Amino acid sequence: MKRCMLAAAVAGLLLWAGPAVWTPDADAQNANQPDPRYAGLQWTFARIRYEAWTVPRGRYMNPEDEPWFIDSPAAEQNLSRRVRTATAIHVNDPVVITLEDPNLWAYPWIYIVEPGTLRLNDAEVPILREFLLRGGTLTFDDFHGPIEWANLESEMRRVFPDRKIVDLPPDHPIFNCFYQFDEYPQTPGLGSFLMGRTWEKGGYQAKLRAIEDDSGRAMVLINWNVDMGDGWEWSNAAEYPGYVKYTAMAYRMQINEIIYSLTH
Repeated sequence: MKRCMLAAAVAGLLLWAGPAVWTPDADAQNANQPDPRYAGLQWTFARIRYEAWTVPRGRYMNPEDEPWFIDSPAAEQNLSRRVRTATAIHVNDPVVITLEDPNLWAYPWIYIVEPGTLRLNDAEVPILREFLLRGGTLTFDDFHGPIEWANLESEMRRVFPDRKIVDLPPDHPIFNCFYQFDEYPQTPGLGSFLMGRTWEKGGYQAKLRAIEDDSGRAMVLINWNVDMGDGWEWSNAAEYPGYVKYTAMAYRMQINEIIYSLTH
């Protein structure tokens, strides 16, 4: 995959954009003043449709009943809107594709939700490996606890049997390429929030994990024990005012991950 021609030029511009402290109208104040550092880059929210262990083949005729569809379409619409207003990145309309779709190569960033249920078919494994080694980035989101982790780890071992999954430390450039983070924030799903907690399924500690290529680029980004998708999906829900601080962090952390993927 051809990487963005501007990546090298903007990589040197990874400056601190201010602390990741949100106030009620902080984003509104900046909505008409997108940060100009990444003008010229393009990004599309490309959601991957996949088969799941929890959904027997042919059981559901409605794709909205399947795990890959969780939080859609509000999550991608809201995140796309926020990337557009916070940065000068050109944001295209969201798409849904499969790993076997020939158009996959047009989207350098792809998203898989609820990978605790992910089941790659044999044809998808080498495609995903090539996509990532040629410069693509895959973000996993919304899965929790040891059981769902075991499934993701098993599926990724099929893709990269010789590469380890590592924790990204707070001094990794992904934590300061746009917003400044001192630690990885835990975004709870709305259901967990309403029960008064930030975790679910035994996933008490949030971690940003990765699989790196030979140059050290994090080509697989793993949002574990968080539900950023809920943060984007419910960010406009006025009936949950206490949830706003989590949606703000979900936006900001994911924008960092997107910018990292476009510039590395």
